[in-house]
Amino acid sequence: MSSEWIEPLAGFELNQEESIVTKEYQAEKLASQGLDASLFGNHVDPSFFIGIGIRVGISSGISAEGNVNMLSRIVQHRPVVLGEVLMSKGRIVSVEAVPRGWRISTDVWFEGSDGKRAVSVPRVSLKPDPLKAGSRGAGERPAPVVQDTAMLKVVGEHQLTPSGTKSYSSEGNAIHYEMEAANKSGFRAPIIGGGQGVHFLMAAIWGHGLQQAELDIYFRRPVFWDDTIAVGVSSDMSAVASLREGKVLTEMKVNSRSEL
Repeated sequence: MSSEWIEPLAGFELNQEESIVTKEYQAEKLASQGLDASLFGNHVDPSFFIGIGIRVGISSGISAEGNVNMLSRIVQHRPVVLGEVLMSKGRIVSVEAVPRGWRISTDVWFEGSDGKRAVSVPRVSLKPDPLKAGSRGAGERPAPVVQDTAMLKVVGEHQLTPSGTKSYSSEGNAIHYEMEAANKSGFRAPIIGGGQGVHFLMAAIWGHGLQQAELDIYFRRPVFWDDTIAVGVSSDMSAVASLREGKVLTEMKVNSRSEL
């Protein structure tokens, strides 16, 4: 990508691009995280569209370097079949100055050949200002989904590794795969990308497959590339979270879901 990045501005339209998740790609990326792709059958794990949406922004000239996910939403309007060609569309909704830099809201969605939305992945991210390193405050912080981790039933444990994280993604935002870049941003080690961590949560609620789903995802604490994480689910399937030593890392509010 060109070194001449475009400053993010409200109203900026992102490129329209074809997006495809193949069976081979899904199997490779999920295997790098110790997940079995057969769980999803012939359908795409919608977690992938978080990262794809970010890459659409990069190809449109908006740098993701150093940016940190704060919250994302996944709305699966219908199942997406592996190998299906979708068209991405999107725009920057708002750019707000906050103590640590800029809070950027972006809306990205993917349409099928019928022109209707298949998946929507709006997100809010923090673009840190290097001159404000050490500052605190990134705008309004939504209330916790999981008030008490004791309410969760642990359904799995996963050991993250540097090699697995690099296999998942070694391009784009270097804080996810380069120690120097992560240290420069104030992290002890590279942190995994938001979408990478969401795969573990999606696998926990997938069941027999999702026809439709509306999910709010909050990135509460950084997840390092060598962490051991547990995944817990509430008894009513309204909340799922990744945990480290009993503390919530990423949590998902399940607003609605219907199985195939």
